[in-house]
Amino acid sequence: MNALNQEVSSKLELIRQTLTETEAQGLRLRGTDWFTWATAGSSNTVLLTAETGVAEVLVTLQDAWVLTDEIEAQRLVDEELPTNFKLNVNPWADVTVREAFVRDATDGGKILSDRPIPHVEKRLPSSLKEHKQVMMPSELERYRQVGRKASEAMTEVLKAAKPTWTEYQLAGAGAEALWAKGLHPALTLVAGERRLPLYRHSTPTGEEIGREAMMVFCAREYGLYANLTRFVSFGKVSDEHAELHRHIREIEAQALNLCKPGTTLNAVYETLAQAYQQHGFPNAIREHHQGGTTGYLSREIIANPSTTKTLAENMAVAWNPSLPGAKIEDTFAILDNGKLENLTFDPNFPSVEVEGRLRAVVLEM
Repeated sequence: MNALNQEVSSKLELIRQTLTETEAQGLRLRGTDWFTWATAGSSNTVLLTAETGVAEVLVTLQDAWVLTDEIEAQRLVDEELPTNFKLNVNPWADVTVREAFVRDATDGGKILSDRPIPHVEKRLPSSLKEHKQVMMPSELERYRQVGRKASEAMTEVLKAAKPTWTEYQLAGAGAEALWAKGLHPALTLVAGERRLPLYRHSTPTGEEIGREAMMVFCAREYGLYANLTRFVSFGKVSDEHAELHRHIREIEAQALNLCKPGTTLNAVYETLAQAYQQHGFPNAIREHHQGGTTGYLSREIIANPSTTKTLAENMAVAWNPSLPGAKIEDTFAILDNGKLENLTFDPNFPSVEVEGRLRAVVLEM
């Protein structure tokens, strides 16, 4: 059995353990995140902005299917699906056929789902959700590929950027670079010189970027998200802005130092709050979310004062502390030795060492 099929088999075993523990007869996975997790990187996405796709997974104690319609079936078989699943195809204009098949396959019994039909299906237990956030070795290897390609795309685009480009042009070049490497541009934020200190989530506009710009990627492949933020300056960064970026790097370092198995997300949040206070920015913790765990969603869990979820080996995290005009973000894996691996590090982008880690700085052109 190859590594892909072995990964799927391990996940089907986890699902069937869940069925046994909950006394359910079937489990349906409709979300783009869960479908990709269960199929070891296959995609049910056609519309990039949709949370669900054009196919779903159905697992019982005996069988595993991908359910789809006549429009999608052949492409999924040819280009996406591992061999662990049977295929059930319904007419695109008659979804009742699919529901009848599910009832027959589960003997009309209890069904769990990530997107449950109200009053018909039950939510997934937290135990299975936790499995989705802990990467298997094959998943980590795919994640490394996604992170490398996303960071390389970012570097290529910012090195080519011009101050006369509009924010739309820079975002478009970013999306083009991601697509060229096979990555979905799930998010491309851009802020130029004027808007950079004003907004944390800066959706691009038709303004020229001017002397400096920030670009943010949430890039997806195999269902896994590489999240990263970079800055470019056309000319030397002012002393004031350089100081802001230094503060942010040092604040982030305190969060990264805590990212070890057994640490709770709210502990990281509180550490960030204290770090902002120590650096003279006591209100910054309330001005933007700080990130959290990542993987098959750009953020699986966003850290806040009440998130007691515990970090574990082979989880991924992406923190994004920020101040007006400065931000830092990369995607890290917590390895089995407790060390962090920066999945979105590009050695061709300028960096400095902060507490033993190379962290990106502003690219000066």
